[in-house]
Amino acid sequence: MKGLILAAGEGRRLRPLTNTGPKHLIPIAGKPMMQYGLEHLINAGVRDIGIVVGYMKEKIMNYFGDGSNFGARFSYIYQDRPLGLAHAVNVAREYIDGEPFAVYLGDNIFGGNLVKYVKEFEQSDYDALITLTKVKDPSRFGVAEFKNGKVVRLVEKPKMPPSEYALVGIYFFRESIFEAIKHLKPSWRGEYEITDAIQWLIDHGYNVHYEIIEGWWKDTGKPEDLLEALYFVLDNLKGDIRGYVAETSKIIGRVFIGEGSKVMDNVTIKGPVYIGKNSVIGPNTYIGSYTSIEDNVKIEGGEISSSIILSNCQISIKGMYRIIDSIIGQNSKLIKKNNDRFGTVLVLGESSQVVF
Repeated sequence: MKGLILAAGEGRRLRPLTNTGPKHLIPIAGKPMMQYGLEHLINAGVRDIGIVVGYMKEKIMNYFGDGSNFGARFSYIYQDRPLGLAHAVNVAREYIDGEPFAVYLGDNIFGGNLVKYVKEFEQSDYDALITLTKVKDPSRFGVAEFKNGKVVRLVEKPKMPPSEYALVGIYFFRESIFEAIKHLKPSWRGEYEITDAIQWLIDHGYNVHYEIIEGWWKDTGKPEDLLEALYFVLDNLKGDIRGYVAETSKIIGRVFIGEGSKVMDNVTIKGPVYIGKNSVIGPNTYIGSYTSIEDNVKIEGGEISSSIILSNCQISIKGMYRIIDSIIGQNSKLIKKNNDRFGTVLVLGESSQVVF
């Protein structure tokens, strides 16, 4: 079986974070979000993986390389226009070369295990295996309609969803999916929808099976989705102190501190918290739960909770000031010079500078 990661999108809903890089490389607790999907496929025994790229493709290609660092073989396939998931799958037809394959959306994060589904598909006669999960707002997703225990209809982003079960961004296909794509017309969004291709298989008598996934799943399309994905990831964090922690500081709960990082005097860190390499925290700083701080970050003063701080940021705060539910783009500077007591929510793109 081959794998296919779809990573060509611009991530417009995540601007300004994606103005200077693809959303698939935004790190969550030390890993680009796309790496979670790659590792799931590799851990399930899928070693030949095609990566469909488009927007800022060189950054993705340069970061992941040929796959040898991951024990796999990566090939890159260019999607010249953002014409939908079915179009992205179709541009990889030559790479797939008739083999069964798994499709994983590069901006999705899944908390379960793919081994079960890979084995089930390989040992079956299914033409397609789709994965579903119950969601709060089905109108944001492709949604399944059931009859007598079978999926009979899939609707993309319906105004009136027929069920609470949304398509997870993990699919398994055989060669017949390309026949289905040949018959598609653009949807109302102007895209070739993978839901329409699967619907074609259903309507023409192909064997389409479904599974309700075990474990959490998150589509990271918006800033608040990134933060929710962070919460899921950090819930499984293992504490490990590899850097320096001053005697006057407190580490509470599960906290990961990377090599070369320093926690200075009078700092409290309440886990789960991830801190990357060569960062400096403090003095007189509070880092609250569900915070991810990447490499080479310097934070002094104030309180940060439930936030993502990307690499090479500098945050200097005087007084009891809180940063909550925020995403700070890499190379940004946030400086507060007075002692007012209040908090804020921020989404800052790369190289921003804010002075209060």
